[in-house]
Amino acid sequence: MSFNHVVVWLDQAEAHVIHFTRDAAESEVIKTASVHSQHKKAGVDASIQSEQNPDYLNEIAAAIEAAQEILIVGPGQEKLVFIKHLEKLHAAIAAKVVSVETVDHPNDGQLLAYARKYFVKEGIMH
Repeated sequence: MSFNHVVVWLDQAEAHVIHFTRDAAESEVIKTASVHSQHKKAGVDASIQSEQNPDYLNEIAAAIEAAQEILIVGPGQEKLVFIKHLEKLHAAIAAKVVSVETVDHPNDGQLLAYARKYFVKEGIMH
């Protein structure tokens, strides 16, 4: 089956990728190998983000490259890191991104419902 639409929910640990149409959907979860660590600096605990994992971002890009329209969502900054990564290294995929939205932590069913509603509202659901 051909899926023109995809929604990607991602944070620093994993990405949920759902390819969908009005009536069908396929999903996958991509996990990062990067590890977050705690550092003690000047006597104060500070959460330090590990270096970005380009393999993780490239794996997500590969998973969505066949889509015609892409919605990227997530709770924090990782979605912005991902769109910048696409713009820099995967321009053809970046050109298919219709929006980047803030979405907390939905389950896959909620994420799919959100994405379908978004595409219908924007008049781009095929």
